[in-house]
Amino acid sequence: MEHELVPTKLSQRKTTSVRAWVTLACLSMLQFLIAVDVTVVNVALPSIGSEFGADARQLTWVVVGYTITGGGLLMLGGRLGDVLGQRRILLIGTVVFGLASLLAGLAPTFPLLVAARLLQGAGEALALPAAMAVIVLLFPEGSGRSRALSVWAAVASCGLVLGFILSGVITELLGWRWIFLVSVPFIVFVLIATSILVPVDRPSRHIALDLPGSLLLTAAPLMFAFGIVEVGEADGFPRWAAVTVLAGAVLAAYLFVVVERRASNPLVPLEFFHNRARVLANLATALLSAALSTSFLLFTFYLQNRLGLSPLETGLTLVPLAISLVAAATLVPRFLGRWGARFCAVAGIGFTALGMVAIAMATHVEAAAVAMIPAMVLIAAGMGFGLVGLQYAAVTGVTEADAGTASGVQRAADQLGGSTGITIYIGVGFSGALAGVDPFLLSSAFALLGLIGAGLIAMRISMPSQDAEEDA
Repeated sequence: MEHELVPTKLSQRKTTSVRAWVTLACLSMLQFLIAVDVTVVNVALPSIGSEFGADARQLTWVVVGYTITGGGLLMLGGRLGDVLGQRRILLIGTVVFGLASLLAGLAPTFPLLVAARLLQGAGEALALPAAMAVIVLLFPEGSGRSRALSVWAAVASCGLVLGFILSGVITELLGWRWIFLVSVPFIVFVLIATSILVPVDRPSRHIALDLPGSLLLTAAPLMFAFGIVEVGEADGFPRWAAVTVLAGAVLAAYLFVVVERRASNPLVPLEFFHNRARVLANLATALLSAALSTSFLLFTFYLQNRLGLSPLETGLTLVPLAISLVAAATLVPRFLGRWGARFCAVAGIGFTALGMVAIAMATHVEAAAVAMIPAMVLIAAGMGFGLVGLQYAAVTGVTEADAGTASGVQRAADQLGGSTGITIYIGVGFSGALAGVDPFLLSSAFALLGLIGAGLIAMRISMPSQDAEEDA
């Protein structure tokens, strides 16, 4: 690989420059905007449906279309950054995301809105792995990188939560279109700042991309998620068709491995997965994200559907969750530096499990909204500690040659894990298949089973001993 994002001497420094932190702030704004778009449509869905005459089934794809497309293309985005240059792909992805946001806000028809959401996912898939790779390369391993990744993860978590809050506020005061349009000026700012702050990629020789691998790697998660959604829909595709799609996903995954073994320039080199810590961290990330995403919807469903709160009241009720995330973000760097990534990961998974128990208990007795605050605090702690610890483990030992790939794999595990968790835990829990069982209790139980698996996996992550010895 002949291109290089930053000078080699920067990677070897033990301290980071002011410019690196300013760059982190700029890219964190992009991370925030993208994270907000994952959840900002949830509370606005009834208003969107009323304007376009779309039913609940159609509205589902406004939510999952974005996350599925983004997650399915993330590893391709990460590899493109490694091959073509992180700065170049970061700028392209940000432009695509910005144009898609503008299109979504101005969409005259429902199909065009869905298309814009799919395009937003593609923009995210290009921009986020490149942005994370820039951060990883600007901050050397140790306390500096742990603080930077803590900020990065905290901003993403806050964006996810504030998406619910902003959705209620903006929809009620300005209209649903502004949940997309309000981000456009900030995206323009990020483009200008990135052009100034991020070093230009060094020229690289033209390398043919692994297009068969790219298609298979994108098709496998897309078909899997689509099949899971449709198999749970009574009025959707025939059950045999959904099962066929799921079988196609398994076949695509198998063929991807076959193609990658033979490719001269594979999309994701199989040697990348020889790092045991990375593999375990990404598996645990998927399971943890599945539970976290499920908790978000359980909060929303309970507050709106069970307690009858308005969109604005629901958004404001979730404020303690956002505040708790900020508090957790200030503590994570200290624990990550002193006790290591595995400690934070296991602790975060444990906090999340306790949060799911609190949700199940509160919903079972139909408690008031204030009874959800303990669950919100625990979920926030789970996000703050768990995702940062796992994220750090997932990018351990990266270089300029594979930083984008590592970032893409980690982000894909996070996002696809979250969307799959929603489709399985919420889809089965609220399907009515088990009559007489509280859907909140059932969904929480599924999430807890996944968290048990995540905890067992996280406890087996082995990090270099010097990582745990770094001071905060």
